[in-house]
Amino acid sequence: MKTELTQYDTPIHRALEEQRLNRLAHFDVPGHKGGRGNKELREFLGAECMKLDMNSMKPLDNLCHPVSVIKDAQELAAQAFGADEAFFIVNGTTAAVQAMIMSTTEAGDKIIMPRNVHRSAINALVVNGAIPVYINPGVNKKLGIPLGMSVESVKQSIRENPDARAILVNNPTYYGICSDLKAIVELAHESGMLVLVDEAHGTHFYFNDRMPISAMAAGADMSAVSMHKTGGSLTQSSILLTKNTVNADYVRQVINLTQTTSGSYLLLSSLDIARKNMSLNGQVLIDKAIEFATYAREEINKLGGYYAFGEELIDGDMIYDFDTTKLSVHTRDIGLAGIEVYDFLRDEFGIQIEFGDIGNILAIISGGDRNLEIERLISALSEVKRLHEKDKSGMFDHEYITPVVVMGPQKAFYSYKVSLPIQESDGKICGEFVMCYPPGIPILAPGEMITKEIIKYIEYAREKGCILTGTQDMNVENINVVDTAI
Repeated sequence: MKTELTQYDTPIHRALEEQRLNRLAHFDVPGHKGGRGNKELREFLGAECMKLDMNSMKPLDNLCHPVSVIKDAQELAAQAFGADEAFFIVNGTTAAVQAMIMSTTEAGDKIIMPRNVHRSAINALVVNGAIPVYINPGVNKKLGIPLGMSVESVKQSIRENPDARAILVNNPTYYGICSDLKAIVELAHESGMLVLVDEAHGTHFYFNDRMPISAMAAGADMSAVSMHKTGGSLTQSSILLTKNTVNADYVRQVINLTQTTSGSYLLLSSLDIARKNMSLNGQVLIDKAIEFATYAREEINKLGGYYAFGEELIDGDMIYDFDTTKLSVHTRDIGLAGIEVYDFLRDEFGIQIEFGDIGNILAIISGGDRNLEIERLISALSEVKRLHEKDKSGMFDHEYITPVVVMGPQKAFYSYKVSLPIQESDGKICGEFVMCYPPGIPILAPGEMITKEIIKYIEYAREKGCILTGTQDMNVENINVVDTAI
């Protein structure tokens, strides 16, 4: 008789340890054979880590078709997150977002989504041919950042597109801003639409009652959670959550279209252990993160010039709630772009933050931080202001530019294209992506009209030191545009 598992159990971790202790003679992959075949890598990562890097075998189950320990671990994750099913993802939350879209829409189907989505969502549309119906988020004029989806905008999009199959919601945004997720779910379900949530930055919502509502608690049908971002697992490990309103077996098939058949057991076991840790200790860990972030926010605001924003922004609409663990700081009033502050912190003070854009920085705070690092960050920001503050005139004042969509992403991406210098592309239809990474939200996506304002933004971002990506041209000097003469 099978013993009932609890949140104290880690099935994949346990099975992996058992295989390590079995002293197997390995005539399977990986070829490093526990690190013996690659001594430099073994010395770098450690002998125990290398021994645990195993391939799928009967006692370890199979990620593509789990029937034993992976299945058990996924069931425990579903329980912990309040979902009906959970799928372990080792291709990053990018793969989870794409699986959500590709399992609920097909070529020609409409999907309602905010335009400030991660590139992974638009990539899915390029692959499967679904058509986006964009809701332009509001913009906070002082901070220049995109906000959440207003309920009224969702209502309007549903009225104008009653045939849409699903609504995708970012919750929270990179900056910590949350939409009224429960109201959006109710509206969508009344109209027969599914709700998919890109919850990459909200894993911790599930494990602390001081956090905004989670996707599963709000009644969403699917959610992609980056366990590695705020849940403590290894980078690239993620979980896709579903309710019984979607066919979980079909979702698994869609995941298997793009996910590796050689799932890393280091990543899988990290998901297993991180789920246990958050389930048992999440309330305390996230309380600690909240206290750190709140203290840092207060101290940074005392410095003058900076604005570490938080719950005071909540307006019950496009900023319905706020994730207080996100330490987002507006920098433009000291005459510095966020990316400039990012560079100063790293190069002069040995501090690595999550990202800097043209007006803000973001520091990710978790229960793994310490008082010493928090104080270092506050002191370093004070020094950056003292040493580098300048006149803010002439600075670009917003992160988000409302796009003009003239063609579906798939059609534009696969159309015949010509390469032009970006400065000469005004009025053309973009055939690829342009974005700053992080955060990976496209400035331009396939099928959108290139405008003078967008060109100016790209050049400004380059000048300030943002890392531009997405174009075929690795120097991001030329851009592929749709050849409308063909």
